[in-house]
Amino acid sequence: MSKKRRQLASDRSAPPKGSALDAKPASAVAADFSSETKQTEGAVGETPSRAWPARLWPNTKEFSGAAGDASLLWPRWFVLRGVGLIFVLAFLCIVVEGQALAGPNGISPVALYLKHLRSVVPGFFSGFVSAPSLFWLEAGAGAITAVAWLGFASAVALVFNLWPRLTLFVCWACFLSFVATWAEFTPSQQDALLLEAALLLIPFAPPGVRPGLGAPHPPRPLAVFMMRWLLLRVMLLSGLVKVLSDGPLWRNWTAMDVMYETSPSPTVAGYWVHQLPHAYHVFEIGFTYAAELLAPLLALFGGRRGRWLAFGLWTMLQVGIQLTTNFGWLNTAAFALGFLLLDDEMLASAARRLRWAALRDFFAARAAPCAPGAIAPWRLHGLRVALGLHFALTLYYFGDTCGGPFENPPAPVRLFEAFRSANGYQLYARFEQAHFQIDLEGSNDGGLTWRTYPLRHLPQLPESRPEFIAPYFPRFDHTLHAASLPGSKPSIIVPTAAHLLARNPQVLARFERDPFTDRPPTVIRMRRYRFTFTDPATLGRTGRYWTKEFAGDYQPAMFIDEKGEIAQFDLGPADAALRAGNHGAAYADYERQYRLGNLEAGFRLADMIARGLGVPVQPERVFALYSALAGGGELKGLHNVAVCYEHGIGVAPDLAKACEFYRRAAELGHFASLHTLGRLAAEDRLTPRNDALGLAALAIAAGRAADDEAALAFVRANQPALVAQLKVRMSASELAEAKALAAARRAALP
Repeated sequence: MSKKRRQLASDRSAPPKGSALDAKPASAVAADFSSETKQTEGAVGETPSRAWPARLWPNTKEFSGAAGDASLLWPRWFVLRGVGLIFVLAFLCIVVEGQALAGPNGISPVALYLKHLRSVVPGFFSGFVSAPSLFWLEAGAGAITAVAWLGFASAVALVFNLWPRLTLFVCWACFLSFVATWAEFTPSQQDALLLEAALLLIPFAPPGVRPGLGAPHPPRPLAVFMMRWLLLRVMLLSGLVKVLSDGPLWRNWTAMDVMYETSPSPTVAGYWVHQLPHAYHVFEIGFTYAAELLAPLLALFGGRRGRWLAFGLWTMLQVGIQLTTNFGWLNTAAFALGFLLLDDEMLASAARRLRWAALRDFFAARAAPCAPGAIAPWRLHGLRVALGLHFALTLYYFGDTCGGPFENPPAPVRLFEAFRSANGYQLYARFEQAHFQIDLEGSNDGGLTWRTYPLRHLPQLPESRPEFIAPYFPRFDHTLHAASLPGSKPSIIVPTAAHLLARNPQVLARFERDPFTDRPPTVIRMRRYRFTFTDPATLGRTGRYWTKEFAGDYQPAMFIDEKGEIAQFDLGPADAALRAGNHGAAYADYERQYRLGNLEAGFRLADMIARGLGVPVQPERVFALYSALAGGGELKGLHNVAVCYEHGIGVAPDLAKACEFYRRAAELGHFASLHTLGRLAAEDRLTPRNDALGLAALAIAAGRAADDEAALAFVRANQPALVAQLKVRMSASELAEAKALAAARRAALP
C-alpha cells in the first residue's frame, strides 16, 4: 500500500464526531475528495495492461468491500430509494387487488389456505415455517387491508428516507405475508428478488429516523459484500442457466425471435423490435450474454473501470427489456441493484469527466468518507452469523440452479425455503413458443350469444395496442396469462368463472367493465386463444397488431343449474352412457346440458338425432340444431349448416347457400370448410365459380393442417389431385391471383 493509501486508511479509521463536514468547509472537502478520486483512479482504473494480473486480487477485494478504501453512500441512497419505489408499486397493487385475490370472498382466500395448512401440518411452528405470514394471527378482510396499507405506508417512508432499517423490515414482513400464502399469484423470480433484496438491505441501510446520506454510518464491508453477492448471483446465474439450458431457443440463438411476442403483455416498442430481422435478434442474444456473463466478471476482477463497463451493459439490458416487455418491476429492481457496482468516488469522477463541477462538488461534499461507527460485539457477531448463514444458503441455491447434484434440499434449506429470502435466479431462462390467452365469455341466453369479459392489461382483441404497464404489476392479469400456457397447473380460471356467475363485485372489478349490465349470465366458458403479431403491412391495412386463433376450450363451461347452484359442465357420463348403448340416458343428459348452454352437447345431440340413436331420425331438427349453433358463432355449426344445404339434410338442397356457409366458416379458418371449397371448385360446382378462391382455400387448408397429424394425413391423401385438377385449367394470371389471395387470407385469419 502506498504512503498516500496508508494515510487515507488512517484518516478513515479515526472515529468521526458526526460527519466530515464538521471539520472542513464543503469546498475544501470537495477538493480533497476530488484529489483522492484522481489518485484512486490512477491506482485502480488506469493500471497498465502488463500489471493487470497483479491487480486481480486487489480488485476482487475492492468489489467485495474488504479493501475498505471506497465509500458507497450515494449508491446506497439510490438503491434504497429504488427498492422503496418498487415496494410502493407492489403494495399499491395489493391494496387494489388484495381482496379479490385473497380476501374471504376472493378467488383464493388466505383464510382457507391457512385452515388447510393447519389440518395437514402439525403444530404452529411447523405451519408458520411452511407459510411465514402475519395472517396466522388474523386472516379476515380487515387484516388483509391493514397489512397492505401498513406495507404501503412503510414503503412511502422508505422512499422519503424515514427509519430505513425499520421500514425495510416492515415491508419485508408484510410482503412476505402475502407471498407465502397466495402461491397462485406469486411469480417466483420477481417476488423472491424483492424479498431477498429487502432483507439484505436492512444491515446495509443507515440507522436512525432521518439519516440523510448516512455519512456517519457507512455500510460495513460484510453488508457491502452480501449486497454485491446478490447482484452477482442475479447477473451470473441468469446467464449460466441460458447456456446450460436444455431448451432449444437459447441454444439455437432464436430466443429473442419469440421473446417479445410471447411475453405476457409486450409493449408497442416490443411489437416493432419483433419485426427486425433474425440477425438483429442474434445480436441481442450476444448482448444478453455480455451483460449476464461478461459483466459480472468485469465487475469482480476489472476494478472501477470494469465496474463502469458492467454497469453500462447491465443497465442497457434492463432498460431494453423494460421498454419492450412488461415483466412488472423485475427489470426495475435489477436496474436499481446495478448501482451497487458504483461507489462515491466513481460518481464524483464521472461528474468531473463530464465537467459537471457543481454535481462533482455535491457528490464529494455530501459523501465525505467516514469510518463505520462502533457496534456492540454481540450485535456484530450476530450480524456475522446471520449473513454467514444466508451466504451458505445462497451457495446451495447457486449450485442447484446450475444443475448441481442435489436430490433433496438439506434441512437448513428446507427450514428457510418458505421465507423466499435466499434464492437462485434464472431470469428469462425459458420462453414459450407461442402466446396463449384465456378469454372468459358469458352468455345470458343459453349460449346463443357470448360476451367477453374485457381484461385491463392483456391483449384480447386483434386491434389491442400493446401498452406500457411496467413497473406496475397487475397480478390478476398475469396469473390468467400464466394459466393459459399449455401444461400449466390447475389455477384460478375455474374459480374466477364461478365468482363471475355469482356476481362477486370484487372479482368483477378486476375486469375493465361488466359486459352484463342488462341481465346476468347463466353460463361462462373458458376459451384459449393463440395470439401472434401481425406484420407492419397488415397493421397499416387493418389496424390489427395481433392475429387471434381459437386453440380449444381450457375447461368445460361453468353454469347455473336448475337448482340455482353453480356447477361445471361434464360430458363424460353422457359419453360413457352412449358408448355403453344407453342411448336414452345419453340423449337426456346431452339435451339437458345443451338447454343450459353447453354448445358441445348440442353437437352431440344433433349427431344422435342424425344417426337415429335412441330417437327417430329427424333431419329437420338436425338442421335446426346446427342453425342455432351457427347463430352462436360456432365454426362447426357454420360448416354443418353448409353440409345440410349441400346434401339436403332437413332442408331443400341449395348449393349456392352451401357455398355461402362454407365461405363464412373458411374465412374464420375452419379446416374442413377450406378443403370443401377447394373440392367444390375442382369439381366445378363452386357457386359462383372461382378457381382462384378454390386453389387459395386448398393452400390455406394445407398450412393450417401442419400442426395436426390427422388433418395433415388427410391433406396428403386428398389435396394433390384437387390441386392438379384446378391448375391444369387455370391461366397464369389466375394462378398469381390465387397465390396473392392465399397470402392475404392467411394474414387476415383469426
